[in-house]
Amino acid sequence: MNMQSLSSTELFRRDLTEQPVLFEEHSGVRKVILNRPSKLNSLNLEMVHYSSASPLSAQISQMFSKLKIYEDDPTVNAVILKGNGKAFCAGGDVFQNICSMLTGHWSFGASFYKKQLTLDHLIATYKKPLVCLINGVVMGGGAGLSMHASFRVVTEKTVFAMPEAILGIFPDVGASHFLSKLPGYFGEYLGLTGARLDGETMLACGLATHFVFSKDLPLLEHAFSSVDSLNASDILSVINNYACKSNMKEEELHKRLKSINRCFSRQTVEGILHSLEEELLNNLAEKWITDAVNSMKSASPTSLKISLRSIREGRGQTIEQCLAREYTIFCNIVRRKITNDYYEGSRAIFFDKDKKPKWEPPKLELVEAEMVDMLFKASEDDDDWNCLQLPARSSNVLDHARSKL
Repeated sequence: MNMQSLSSTELFRRDLTEQPVLFEEHSGVRKVILNRPSKLNSLNLEMVHYSSASPLSAQISQMFSKLKIYEDDPTVNAVILKGNGKAFCAGGDVFQNICSMLTGHWSFGASFYKKQLTLDHLIATYKKPLVCLINGVVMGGGAGLSMHASFRVVTEKTVFAMPEAILGIFPDVGASHFLSKLPGYFGEYLGLTGARLDGETMLACGLATHFVFSKDLPLLEHAFSSVDSLNASDILSVINNYACKSNMKEEELHKRLKSINRCFSRQTVEGILHSLEEELLNNLAEKWITDAVNSMKSASPTSLKISLRSIREGRGQTIEQCLAREYTIFCNIVRRKITNDYYEGSRAIFFDKDKKPKWEPPKLELVEAEMVDMLFKASEDDDDWNCLQLPARSSNVLDHARSKL
């Protein structure tokens, strides 16, 4: 399939049958509901920000604007963010984003990404209790919406992953911040391998604050209507009435974390992969190690090196610094002057679907340090380049609710 055979206009028209985000009011609680179930609630421009340039702007859901209104409204005590259908959010709409850049200009993709990161920053610094009900798949951009929230409720149906390196990109949307805060080198493991986690494991490692069975989510939602204050302890009390704890996953994770720390503490991607292969020789029955090795060998070598450096830098940076750095890397990637791997990965997965990307360079040892350095630096020779400027906001006042992170 020709990657340029579908115009962004055609793709936009296909989405008009659905109102992409719904908003509901229940007493002092506001609900923001992702509503593209046929696309696993993947994010497009209309979902993350208001676009006055659109001829259908009056019909477009204004997620950012609504959240700001709720934050400033004294009658709102809490906000719930969830997804309709079988997924919370499978990530950004890569297919639509790639098409918009191929039929237009790289800055089209950068514009969407800037709005997405601005929305993630708003959630990360939100002044009121924001509860994400993460039922089903949560990947990429979906993690950006949920992992920065005060309360992150998962279920037995939740599946988390950051598989960007397989696509020729890197864990972004603030992932270098929230992954770097996980125990030991668990964040490097998730970012480099795209490993999938269930809800209980997310709770054990700290990505989630609570585990609730999916059958109890409607009851939990209804219970929030009784909250009449902004006190975090009131929110915790409501959630704890339905929350469960599993020590089994914590014990299992602790055992795995020993191996992960041995391998992913290495200074280079090459060292990590070599350590994993040695670990596999001693633990042939450990499927997660086999999956990790196979995933890293299939991923873009350039993306792996970006991912490792980005997560490691995130350990000593604020959320604002992480988002700004990720935006710079993304812009360098979509400009295609340093690497073409994002477009090649998209071709192999979403367009031709042969799942055989031809990465360039094809091997880790061929990815030069200078090339990676260039991807982390803002361009000085492109008139369309703008660094990410985030609005001044104080830290999330409910940060103490962040469980084990």
